[in-house]
Amino acid sequence: MKRPPVLSRLLAAFALVFVSAIVFADSASAHVKWFCAYNVAGQPVGLEQVLCPDFEYLVGVSILALMVGALFERTRFGIYQLNAIARVTYFIDENAELMFRAGGAFFFIAIWGFGGIILTPELKTNSAVVGAIQLMIAAGLLWRPTMPLSALGIVALFLIGIWNYGLFHMADYPIFLGIAAYIALAGLQRDFFGIKAIDIVRWSAGITLMWASIEKWAYPEWSFPLFAQHPDLTMGFDPMFFMRAAGAIEFALAFSLMWTPLVRRVGAILLLSMFVSAIFQFGKVDMIGHSMIIVVLLAIAAERREKSELVRYPWLVPFSYAGALTIFLATYYVAHSVIYGTSIS
Repeated sequence: MKRPPVLSRLLAAFALVFVSAIVFADSASAHVKWFCAYNVAGQPVGLEQVLCPDFEYLVGVSILALMVGALFERTRFGIYQLNAIARVTYFIDENAELMFRAGGAFFFIAIWGFGGIILTPELKTNSAVVGAIQLMIAAGLLWRPTMPLSALGIVALFLIGIWNYGLFHMADYPIFLGIAAYIALAGLQRDFFGIKAIDIVRWSAGITLMWASIEKWAYPEWSFPLFAQHPDLTMGFDPMFFMRAAGAIEFALAFSLMWTPLVRRVGAILLLSMFVSAIFQFGKVDMIGHSMIIVVLLAIAAERREKSELVRYPWLVPFSYAGALTIFLATYYVAHSVIYGTSIS
């Protein structure tokens, strides 16, 4: 049966945008709030405009890609690929704690050096206390016994961010709470009631990126100034369609971080490629701002398990993905409407 021309065009466009996201470091990789004007309290694009035919096709392609990955993982070739990744990333996995400590020290010294930043470039502050906390966090990462104190410092900065910018804005950054949990548990050499530290930070990364993808659908116009400065980013596609595709790519890859071993490792590697590529396009601000998520993605890509995990069946992908998409869309729009009084439709 011949595919409809529209579907063929969208499949081709999705593939091209996916490639451009990795190779050319599009706005899916750069946090737009760091480079362009934004208004968190502004009216987002209505849900009836977000849930358009393009969106439905892109979601369908995402589900198909995830199902193919889940099916491939269960084959002999999938197991071979998983073992190959484990061999290549063995050194990273063995030194994951050291990587978090070194990456964390670099990050907090760097934002202290920039000055006037709480946790990320758009979170501004004039408080000298924030700088002192940042240096305390970096110093605490030098010794394992003091790592829990560094974790408390990260939580304190997150709470300062909520106080200054509100809970909705800080919903962009739950990954910092996951990093704090990882650092605390690594320092104590414990897990959290049977949950490994890497799993906590992995889920926090997935939640962070899925929330960020909703923002691309809700406020695509925030990225338009970037497209004006870097017209090659859109690869010739309509900016609105490109932002829908960028959000779909990011949501699918973020969702993959919560799935089975091979799927999440491939997802982490692709996301890592995007974030690293973005540094060459957007410079040192992007490098510093995303340095910790790069560390997290490296750890996810390299993580090995001594015991076999619960196998999720490929047919669960559409239901799990649709459920996650519905929850994040509904939470974003309902919370925004309640907090800022904006319209959902």
